Amino acid sequence: MHEIITLQFGQQANYIGTHYWNTQESYFTYAGQEESPVNHDISFRAGIGANGDDTYTPRTLIYDLKGAFGTLRRENALYELQHEEQPSQRGVWSGATVPLRLSSIAPSGYQQALDQGINPPRLATDTVRFWSDYNHLFYHPRSIVQLNEYELSSTLMPFEQWSSGEELFVSLDREHDLLDRDLRPFLEECDQLQGLQVLTGIDDAWGGFAAKYLERVSDDLGKGCRWVFGLQDGKRVSRQRQMLQIANVAQSLLAINGSASMHLPMTSLPTPLPAYVSLDAESKWHTSALQAAVMESITLPTRLRRHEAGRASFDMLETTLSNEGNRRVAATGLTVTENKDGAAEGVQSNGHHDTRMTNGHTNGAEDSAEDEAPKLDIDFFPNPDITVTGLRTVGRRTHTFSSVSTLRGQPAPADDTASIEAAYRDRMGEGPRTATYRSQLLFPALSSYPPIFRLAETAFGIKASVSTTTAVADRIRGIEGIARRSMGMVERESLCDGLVTMAEEYEEGWSDDEDYGEE
Repeated sequence: MHEIITLQFGQQANYIGTHYWNTQESYFTYAGQEESPVNHDISFRAGIGANGDDTYTPRTLIYDLKGAFGTLRRENALYELQHEEQPSQRGVWSGATVPLRLSSIAPSGYQQALDQGINPPRLATDTVRFWSDYNHLFYHPRSIVQLNEYELSSTLMPFEQWSSGEELFVSLDREHDLLDRDLRPFLEECDQLQGLQVLTGIDDAWGGFAAKYLERVSDDLGKGCRWVFGLQDGKRVSRQRQMLQIANVAQSLLAINGSASMHLPMTSLPTPLPAYVSLDAESKWHTSALQAAVMESITLPTRLRRHEAGRASFDMLETTLSNEGNRRVAATGLTVTENKDGAAEGVQSNGHHDTRMTNGHTNGAEDSAEDEAPKLDIDFFPNPDITVTGLRTVGRRTHTFSSVSTLRGQPAPADDTASIEAAYRDRMGEGPRTATYRSQLLFPALSSYPPIFRLAETAFGIKASVSTTTAVADRIRGIEGIARRSMGMVERESLCDGLVTMAEEYEEGWSDDEDYGEE
């Protein structure tokens, strides 16, 4: 069945995950409706609820800190009867008990409307307090994992240091064996696991937690497709905090590189943004919505039905991208297009039609720029502060090694004779390896999705891409330059040497030394 299990670590990951799962739920079709192009069994699992009815819940594990779940409970309307305490489970204490209860968090008006089956009110940044405030789904109780050792937004014990996340995982794993307790039940339900997709912060302690988690997965399961979306906070912070975040990112990049098959770092505030995007930088609901659009679109081919055009597996995408596993870090990009007459029109922010991405083939007009990645409006790859690194590129032309693009809502060009399912190009090793996957399924703007796009539409066309380029090496070197000056000598040498080795993979077969300078 090629199932996918999703792991979500931390606040930003769970904000994105909530948008992602709401979108998956919107693809469901019911009696009398046309069959959805998405195979729901890939991302959802069947089960039996407390009253004996069939249930359908996401294949996901949601990790977050104490106080981060809002009104979301492990026991919900589908399963709460199964978790009522039985007399035999109450222990041997027979004396009087005095229960101590914290005041409960009132559900949002949006959640109350969903529970009552009426149209929910419009959400706003001041009404979204937690990611659970706009959640549409019920989760299996096993999906909810609260880490009580740390509390959200604590000033006494902030969950910020990379080593704190690493130590927390080691401690919990020693006590509970987290993979056996949490992940194994989901793995055993899969007929043929396609891969894991992981959403995690990498500029705070969640990077250390996720790195150790993936290391355990690799030790237990061996090789496999593990796509990590490494999330970074793009807001302006103090210099001290910025240095801490970059040190965390440096450790995450190196540690995750040994366990992930692909790592896609993504900033929450890409710059510059096109004129049609309007974000509130302080709202995780907003920033996660933009990240969810690119993450959901990039992975869409992996969830389509077998007979659908544009279907692919994680393994197929990696074959194009990773150069036999040597280039695991890739950049992501996005362009949102208007939907006119049922088809998204390929108009970018510069007003020109993008005709270069045509099922993996290029027309003659692009031959002169064959070494460049698809030009999209939004670049999510985090760029370290150039004034901090002291490193810059001088007239350096970006070379693309490989790219995979997903085009949503755009018909194939009339003169394109290739199969619309997917086409692959490798010009005898002389040009970038590219693959393009098309789907007529538009990206839906649900009631839970913020109005961040200034387009009068309820669904959008999307162009999303993943690419490996020399720009990845530049940015890894920028991070390494900061880490070399800010970290202790013991950990600095092995870390920085590892990052340099990673960056060198993006220079193999391509050198432009005359255009590169260090100041």
